[in-house]
Amino acid sequence: MLRRFVMITLCAAALALMLAACVATPTPVTVIEKETVVVKETVEVVKEVTKEVTKEVVVTPTPVTMRPQVLRWSIEGINELVSIDPPKASDSQGILAVNMLFAGLVRLDGELRVTPDGATSWTVSPDGLTYTFKLRPGLAFSDGTPATADDVVFSLTRALNPATGGWTGPFYLSNIVGSDDVTSGASSTLTGVKAVDASTVEIKIKQPSAFFLKQLTFAGGFIVPEAKVTANPANWTDSPIGTGPFKLKEWKHNQALILEPNPYYWNGPIQVTELQMPFFQDSETAFQLYRTGGLDIMGSQQNGVPAARLAEVSDLPDFRAASSFAVRYIGFNNMLPPFDNVKVRQAFARAIDKQALATKVLGGSVRPSDRILPGGLPGSELPIKGLTFDAAAAKQLLADAGFANGKGLPPIAFSYGVEGDNERVVTFLQEQWKQNLGVQITLEPLELATFSERLNTTYQHPEQGIQMYFSIWGADYPDPQNFISQQLRTDVGNNNGHWSNAAFDKLVDEADVIVGNDSKRMTLYNQAEQLAVDEVGWLPLFNPTLNVLMRPYVSGFVFTGQGITVPDWSAVRGKTQ
Repeated sequence: MLRRFVMITLCAAALALMLAACVATPTPVTVIEKETVVVKETVEVVKEVTKEVTKEVVVTPTPVTMRPQVLRWSIEGINELVSIDPPKASDSQGILAVNMLFAGLVRLDGELRVTPDGATSWTVSPDGLTYTFKLRPGLAFSDGTPATADDVVFSLTRALNPATGGWTGPFYLSNIVGSDDVTSGASSTLTGVKAVDASTVEIKIKQPSAFFLKQLTFAGGFIVPEAKVTANPANWTDSPIGTGPFKLKEWKHNQALILEPNPYYWNGPIQVTELQMPFFQDSETAFQLYRTGGLDIMGSQQNGVPAARLAEVSDLPDFRAASSFAVRYIGFNNMLPPFDNVKVRQAFARAIDKQALATKVLGGSVRPSDRILPGGLPGSELPIKGLTFDAAAAKQLLADAGFANGKGLPPIAFSYGVEGDNERVVTFLQEQWKQNLGVQITLEPLELATFSERLNTTYQHPEQGIQMYFSIWGADYPDPQNFISQQLRTDVGNNNGHWSNAAFDKLVDEADVIVGNDSKRMTLYNQAEQLAVDEVGWLPLFNPTLNVLMRPYVSGFVFTGQGITVPDWSAVRGKTQ
């Protein structure tokens, strides 16, 4: 699921005091610089200038703003963050927080293109299997400690290590040579990653990939400080340091994160002097606080402005909306009856009037969908034939499965996380299945953290898992592989429902290694998506719209299919105090 000021003239004495307060001891770092050509998502032979120049780069904090600027940005859907450790952040809320504190080698810009972050450049070998990154001169953590190639090697290895307890590493870094040995516990060394020197990292992958750089933009690939983590593995995030735009000022557990600028951030200075991120289980509570002046930004891809409130804010200058690379869907546990029967899954799919759900229940704030890929994502331009609403056909499918009018079905529980408009959606679905299939299901509301744990159990021990669930998937990077292969291939880490189809696996395995021929790659993903829709690997319902409230004085944010993106934190403005 879930990522990306004004200078005031003061008197000379006050200015001197402020500058003195923010100066830290410069840290000299020896780096080797080499002129390289940046290669982005293509495989080309790259010539490098081999003359190396050794020099010292002094790491100094960037100047801080002269007047306080506070930005109050709510995090909806939770009462507490699960973790702010990059590979352990398990939901969109945690990943948002992680992106404030940490960063990786590369990131996505405002147009969702891969662009330099901790690395200034990279080259790709002619066979597409070796990536060489040059770290930014003077790259440092938020305490001024230099961030080196050794930290990158440590970070990627740690993200894959099962002892870390995270899922993003094994999920997105599995193409790195040696990853299987690390994730299995057979080795503590990630053989495919090495520090060539203090400022150069080499990564070898198992097979060519058109999306490997995009995968490195996600939290599992972020850089953490080896010395600090190894000194206190269990509690290092009590006072974390990263290479992101902010550092932790205070974590008010079960209340909020309070952040302040990272004075060593390479793209500073950050003009927002304090970023407050309060937690709200209910987006309605966040909405009311915004309306009374207590927030500057409210709403996200997963928990936008409540649907029932759109009419009262849609004409305000504060209201922002954008299409979203996300899909709300129903997942089925294919290892438990009755959803091990494809006809039952198809019956449940065809019994839902998605248009009524979108317009009558959610006030037109979403776009009904019969497919997995959201509109606007590469590959979505190719058509899919969906399982459209047809109550009579749904009843016949259920009868063909041996459960006419629902007779003989076991008790069915429908699980969902408590957030946003979920309660309204699942209540509507419950009524649809009762009305159109004669099936009575039980709703099981769960706190988001508990819901995530239950999904993990469903993947690991399906016989103990949930039967069916309402969930969301939002793009971690803008590529169909993130929605198709990484969700529904047999036994892949996010295939919680254990849907499996050999023809689907063959198609995505072929598509995943194609580089330089996106037309063919998209065609193969399209064929695989059609199989998944036909057999209801997922039951897509709708694509949410990114509906956000943002004060007119806030600037520097870009709204994309992946949510709210910040191309340049030094350009962000909050409210001057």
